Amino acid sequence: MRILLDHSVPRPLKHNLPTHETDTAAERGWHELHNGALLTRAETAGYELLITADQQMPFQQNFTRRNIRVLILTTNSWPRLRQHLVEINHAIDAMGYNQVRELEIR
Repeated sequence: MRILLDHSVPRPLKHNLPTHETDTAAERGWHELHNGALLTRAETAGYELLITADQQMPFQQNFTRRNIRVLILTTNSWPRLRQHLVEINHAIDAMGYNQVRELEIR
């Protein structure tokens, strides 16, 4: 699956999604794009999943016409995320077409 990491997600996560092709918004030069503009650019470029820590995104965006999955992490703390890599990878693999899902990381 082609995955784009939003600028709110720690870059080290990219190297911990081994079965996926993963880029960061910064690598693509999209670090200044937010929410709708970033979703549109990601869809146009063929990304299938956006991972973000922006928990407000579901309230700010209408996903009914989107062709991209969105996984929202409840933290952007790399030390905490690193402890939940198995759960994150399982959540990615379980994402349905056009699904928006929040993954609570404690």
